[in-house]
Amino acid sequence: MLQINPDIQAYARDHTTPEPELMQELIEVSDQNLEYIDMLSGRVVGRLLNMLVKMTGSRRVLEIGMFTGYSALMMAEALPDDGKLITCDLNEKYASIARSFFERSQHGHKIEVRMGEALETLKTLEGPFDFIFVDADKGNYPNYYRETLPMLKRGGVMVIDNVFLAENVLAPNDEKAEAVDQLNTLIAEDDSVEQVMLTERDGLTIARKL
Repeated sequence: MLQINPDIQAYARDHTTPEPELMQELIEVSDQNLEYIDMLSGRVVGRLLNMLVKMTGSRRVLEIGMFTGYSALMMAEALPDDGKLITCDLNEKYASIARSFFERSQHGHKIEVRMGEALETLKTLEGPFDFIFVDADKGNYPNYYRETLPMLKRGGVMVIDNVFLAENVLAPNDEKAEAVDQLNTLIAEDDSVEQVMLTERDGLTIARKL
């Protein structure tokens, strides 16, 4: 994980609205079960997603990469009561943790879990979506972008996590780094979106469809 300045990162987290108690419990459970705790979006990114969903007035959200459900719940909290979030994942171990917290959350009824290869799941979905969050297997990042952008409404927002891949995009030397670097180039050269790349955590791109 890229650490521009660990003390500043901690300072930013401490000055960001805390998660509800249930979400804090989810972090603890995830810490005990995930291979890497940094697989979670974290408070700053989670609150940013929450705020973006609110500010865009989103009602229909697509997430690729659920893990234990932290980001899904943070976004679902921002949706209206009749809003819908479809989240895709492949790992049943993580999904079982996520479902247990969805069942306990007052916002869990807004979430629909789709298990299986995300690229296959996408073939069964129809747009438009107001908001899309991508945080899944990095090797497929260019494919996820190409497949989901047509599903995003005009004026809709897509957020992509881990666009630095622990700085490996600076000198890609494996398939994952090459794929993420390719994605970053795709977005930068895409005239159909406007984008900003943030240096929070491991890099975060926010793209708005024109």
